Amino acid sequence: MPTLTLSDTSSPASAATPAALGATLLRVALGCMWIAHALLKLLVFTLPGTAQFFVSVGYPGVLAYPVFAAELLGGMALVAGVYARQVALLLVPVMLAAARVHLPNGWVFTAPGGGWEYPLFLAVASVVQWLVGDGAFALRRSAWLVPGVAR
Repeated sequence: MPTLTLSDTSSPASAATPAALGATLLRVALGCMWIAHALLKLLVFTLPGTAQFFVSVGYPGVLAYPVFAAELLGGMALVAGVYARQVALLLVPVMLAAARVHLPNGWVFTAPGGGWEYPLFLAVASVVQWLVGDGAFALRRSAWLVPGVAR
């Protein structure tokens, strides 16, 4: 009986190993989180409100719009498995900037104004996604920026 081949962290024709399925679970969860963050900016805070918040914490307000786009499109790419490793890595600075904003509020994210632990955890989880790979069921892959792969 032939083995069902889906993908793993390195090759699109590898078996769906537990590690590949774990990478998939991480990828989909991260993607959903990024989409949720984008929709929060759009539907709850509104993009102009998000821009005002960015200004209040020292970032140019105009950055709210590309951050929203990066979060939404990046989240969708992660869920679909489209260059997931690269997308996860490219989104890390967004979460590091969020952690910087929340740094004065303390560690716990339930603190008034939100703490830095959740954004930092998500940045680390995104780096882990980059390290472990796209996982199973990924639609598009690339060797670009993949650790340990010579180009």
